[in-house]
Amino acid sequence: MPAAPGGPRLLLRRLREAMAEPVSPQARLDRIVVLIAANVIAEVCSVYVVRDDNTLELFATEGLNRDAVHITRLRADEGLVGLIAKTAEPLALSDAQSHPSFSYRPETGEEIYHAFLGVPLLRAGNTLGVLVVQNKTYRVYSEEEIEALQTTAMVLSEMIASGELQALAPGAGSAARRPVSQRGVALADGIGLGHVVLHEPRIVVKTLIAENVEREVERLDAAIEEVRSAIDELVERGDGLSSGESREVLETVRMFAHDKGWLRRMREAVQSGLTAEAAVERVQSDNRARMLRQSDPYLRDRLHDLDDLANRLLRRLVGQEGRGADGLPENAILVARSMGPAALLDYDRARLRGVVLEEGGPTSHIAIVARALGIPAVGEIANATGLCDSGDAIIVDGLSGDVQIRPTPEIEASYAEMVRLRARRQEQYRALRDVPAATRDGVRIGLHLNAGLLVDLTHLHETGAEGVGLFRTELQFMVAERMPSAAEQQALYEAVFSATGDLPVTIRTLDIGGDKILPYMPALEEENPALGWRAIRIGLDRPALLRVQLRALLKAAAGRPIKIMFPMVATVEEFTRARAIVEREKAHLRRHGYTLPSECRLGAMVEVPSLLFQIDEIAREADFLSVGSNDLMQFLFAVDRENRRVANRFDPLCGAAMRAFRLIAQRAAAQGCPVTVCGEIGGRPLEALALIGLGFRDFSMSPAAIGPIKAMVLSADAGAVAALIDAELTKVTDGASLRPALAAFAKTHGVPV
Repeated sequence: MPAAPGGPRLLLRRLREAMAEPVSPQARLDRIVVLIAANVIAEVCSVYVVRDDNTLELFATEGLNRDAVHITRLRADEGLVGLIAKTAEPLALSDAQSHPSFSYRPETGEEIYHAFLGVPLLRAGNTLGVLVVQNKTYRVYSEEEIEALQTTAMVLSEMIASGELQALAPGAGSAARRPVSQRGVALADGIGLGHVVLHEPRIVVKTLIAENVEREVERLDAAIEEVRSAIDELVERGDGLSSGESREVLETVRMFAHDKGWLRRMREAVQSGLTAEAAVERVQSDNRARMLRQSDPYLRDRLHDLDDLANRLLRRLVGQEGRGADGLPENAILVARSMGPAALLDYDRARLRGVVLEEGGPTSHIAIVARALGIPAVGEIANATGLCDSGDAIIVDGLSGDVQIRPTPEIEASYAEMVRLRARRQEQYRALRDVPAATRDGVRIGLHLNAGLLVDLTHLHETGAEGVGLFRTELQFMVAERMPSAAEQQALYEAVFSATGDLPVTIRTLDIGGDKILPYMPALEEENPALGWRAIRIGLDRPALLRVQLRALLKAAAGRPIKIMFPMVATVEEFTRARAIVEREKAHLRRHGYTLPSECRLGAMVEVPSLLFQIDEIAREADFLSVGSNDLMQFLFAVDRENRRVANRFDPLCGAAMRAFRLIAQRAAAQGCPVTVCGEIGGRPLEALALIGLGFRDFSMSPAAIGPIKAMVLSADAGAVAALIDAELTKVTDGASLRPALAAFAKTHGVPV
């Protein structure tokens, strides 16, 4: 059956008039369902809204029993309405009662209706409710009618999102403004309370209904051409759209900018009576809803590409550019789909209280920088940018990975108390700053700092760290827009030595590749990047890159001792080749009259399992060793630590891991080779307690971890822990974890872990 004369354009004009009427929200919504029913020639039109308890409540109806309004409520998975809310897809049926998901509610009086058409009310990909029309006849709804109802649903979505309907049913809020609790992955320790600042603010479309459809089509086409031209120009120049986008990404964006299906859907939305920007937003919201329900990572990435492109198009249409880093309000919590480390460094850190990302794992570049700056951060929060608006209250828990959006007063008060307790604990840790780190039985433990930026070095004094156990040089390369010159590298290393004074510094050579791709270098397609061309392998294959860095380090350390460490060494031969390059650089500087370091010690990171079977040889060749526990555990257990499906399938305190660590400690000690643990487990009290029992005496960690680790060390008895671990490893034959036994020991002996 065809729609009423005038079609969707006439309906949108009448909806605009209804929205402007000076009546109550309920009267306005009642008027809207009457208009929709008349336009699509339906006996029934109903609006269901998702409430904050995740139920769907009937908010208005034309045709069903009006006494059921605000009485009928469905579970999120109940009935045809629940199915639409769950899938975020329209559903058209000529005989609804024969569908397996049909759920009959006698108070509504809908048993006489057969044909059913429902569409989700979407905003930023989130389902806020469901719009339904019904007919007594066994009617087949056309594609045009489905499209028209989806367009109408967009207008209703904005009405719900505005909070206007909340007064219709006191005691509960709509899904658009309800408190949201999400658990992601903890990236950087700490708790932040503040208000949302969108890194790339959502474009607010204020005018939804078109005055002149032909004019809106022209505006859309012109904006599409402008975006296409801008992308074409970038591709031809080979530039990135931002410092982290490669040519391959540009090519993908260009492909989507010419996608006929995407363009057709936007033009159809304009033809139905929406403004150009409202049409883009409607199609974008549909795409985002599909993206959120898509398990295939490739398809999710493609839908992300469309999402990015739609944002570019919206900015063209409304004349807005992305937010800059200036003008950050107090207590800001940044929310972004993703961010590069350079973007984070652009913000005023004095006002920044936390970061929430849709993407980014614990070892991502942004996580490393956030930890260095002491900013709580959580990643892998699905649709984070769509769940909140600028200014919303938000809490970031970098300990558990929880994010609370628009928290209730009770939750906010609970977290505020946690912050106060943490502040008091930090005061206690600061009081230990100058106390030597020694166990109760007199074993001296060295506590050092992990760093990668000059700002990290300010923590040396406040934490009482004994030096820098790991300085990551790749961060300088990652935050730059081009390859740092030899002079720029030397200036950084001189600044590092100046900031550390007489304290020892261990500097790791460039550790790039895998997930650490420099924005100005071509991306290398590899089946398994973590096991591919990275770290020392790149340095040995491209010796000019390594030589420039080594020369800058040796010049910067003129007259003072230096420790240089090579990452991802898999064989002793790789280490000796790298050492030979250092010797050539020293000879070159000597010939040209430069002052050499007073001492130059060379070390290797133990993070590739093959070194466990060459541990005696590498301990004899190297001046020192450093255990990179993050990669060592990843390779040892064949577990991608950023893959949430497998990341928790092993425990670093299990028998296999403990035996590997004990082998390193014992064989290095036998060869008289100092060894430090610089991975994450060295900064966790219970794990560090176990490592002390295995024989490790030096640790390098984030600034926030030094206080808790020192408190643990001062309360521990190294001999007693060693005896416990020896006994437990003798008993463990099935790979079981020593965690329960260690936790019980710590509790019994009053060791804070």
